[in-house]
Amino acid sequence: MDRLVHTALSAMRSAMLRQTSTAHNLANVNTAGFRADMSVAQSMWLNGPGLDSRAFSSQEVLGADMTAGRIVETGRALDVALYGDAVLTVQASDGQEAYTRRGDLQVAENGLLTTGDGHPLIGQQGPITLPPAESMRIDEAGAIWIVPPGGDPNTPQLVDRMKLASPRGSDVVKGTDNLLRVRDGGVLPAAVNGRLVSGSIEAANITATDALVDMIEASRSWDTQMKLITTARDLAAASSELMRLPS
Repeated sequence: MDRLVHTALSAMRSAMLRQTSTAHNLANVNTAGFRADMSVAQSMWLNGPGLDSRAFSSQEVLGADMTAGRIVETGRALDVALYGDAVLTVQASDGQEAYTRRGDLQVAENGLLTTGDGHPLIGQQGPITLPPAESMRIDEAGAIWIVPPGGDPNTPQLVDRMKLASPRGSDVVKGTDNLLRVRDGGVLPAAVNGRLVSGSIEAANITATDALVDMIEASRSWDTQMKLITTARDLAAASSELMRLPS
């Protein structure tokens, strides 16, 4: 069988990986602060004697698209959207620091402040826990102010300040949990000029239309490789007929 088949098969595997990445993006078009997966295909030439007549295809997710999404006003006190490239610091499931742009915050039954997907938000004192309060507001620097039960609305109390970090200049990767981390471990520096706006959230930086277009392109790539395999089979059959000796 011609080596064209193996080349086409590697391209089909790449198309499948691209479809997986695109499907993940499509499933998260309504997730606040979502950063789209970026996957790239490249040619992998084999070293050895002979001519370089075949190249295998390699497709992998290289990182996340850090382009900012549009800010949507919600009017909800616990919703926050970040300006610039600042990110929120959260505690991942392994207990380590991770980062996100997801600003649809929630308060758990124990008072723990978490993101919409359940990751505790980290402040200057560690994970942020909110005491009972009549009202709460978050200022543009990430400070959380509350009015305790029976307290004076004109003299709110500071609970903690969100830990805003900056990924600028750092090698940041996105995990399968949609959280951002520093490659090979470590933490991001503080975002000195990090600012946010409460009562709004940042939408995902990908639309359903973009994801569907990528999915169609991956499907066409798959069909092209199937045609190449069919062509290779026909060539092999024709070669066998030519080599067949008369009885």
